[in-house]
Amino acid sequence: MTTAEHRVLSTVDEGGIAVRFVPQAGMVATSLLHRGEELLGQRGGLEAYVAERKTMGIPLLYPWANRLQGMRLDVAGREVVLDRISPPLRVDDNGLPMHGVLAGLAGWEVEHHEPHGDGARLAARFDLAAHPDLLAAFPFPHELLFDARLVGPTLTITTSVLASRDSPVPVAFGYHPYFVLPGVPRDEWEIAVPVTEALRLDHLMLPTGETVMAHVADGPLGARTFDDAYLAPAEGAPFVLAGGRRRIEVRFDDAYPYAQVFAPAADDVIAFEPMTAPTNALASGVDLPIVAAGERFDAAFTITVTDF
Repeated sequence: MTTAEHRVLSTVDEGGIAVRFVPQAGMVATSLLHRGEELLGQRGGLEAYVAERKTMGIPLLYPWANRLQGMRLDVAGREVVLDRISPPLRVDDNGLPMHGVLAGLAGWEVEHHEPHGDGARLAARFDLAAHPDLLAAFPFPHELLFDARLVGPTLTITTSVLASRDSPVPVAFGYHPYFVLPGVPRDEWEIAVPVTEALRLDHLMLPTGETVMAHVADGPLGARTFDDAYLAPAEGAPFVLAGGRRRIEVRFDDAYPYAQVFAPAADDVIAFEPMTAPTNALASGVDLPIVAAGERFDAAFTITVTDF
């Protein structure tokens, strides 16, 4: 399937925000326009995301965010054996599997796409049990629900896991929203990262199980780089990117107790990543939520864009 064949959906509100999703490419958001300007990092673009799982825009990282320690795991009493070919996986420089198995894949069923109040709504469903290769890689039959609502200046993305009546489901997913400030030099991007604890990482970028006190100074991003894991801010305090008379705030609800911040030297983007569990939780079991058979898990985060 080529990217041209994918169904593209848009949600637009009266405040000048437009969000475009591509359900048949893993439900990735490819565009977030404010005042007609693009706020999402395009990186390699949609075609590279579909073909090579190179992340861009706002990708859903499912069923795990970031990396796992290997291709064979024991998860919630079941053996998980991953294959780089089916379903296709992306691996990091150390050969560790990255960002789950849904990247760029078709199979989402759109249930609603309509105006909603003073904004719009897009809702879709994905049944993992209907995909034998995915179920072989993650042997926990369940349905995944996606609900994006745009109200005024705020986009809310809610993701729900519906466990089957016969199986619990471990939960370790996340999103990776890549933000840019068009027309503003990186040196002038103002950031706020209101965290107080970081996860200590080893040489493979996996958590060691230790946490350390952390403080990120508010101010220009400049030459600072990030690829760091944190406990999410208390009381939903926002991550902030501001500049060019524009402010982007990202807030997590309580179902996202972890965060990754990513701002590489080689690309002018910054990502504030909501995570339902720490990196490698499927393998380590550390703080790994388990949805009981027949139960439901919901997690939401918001992106608000305003002028100032």
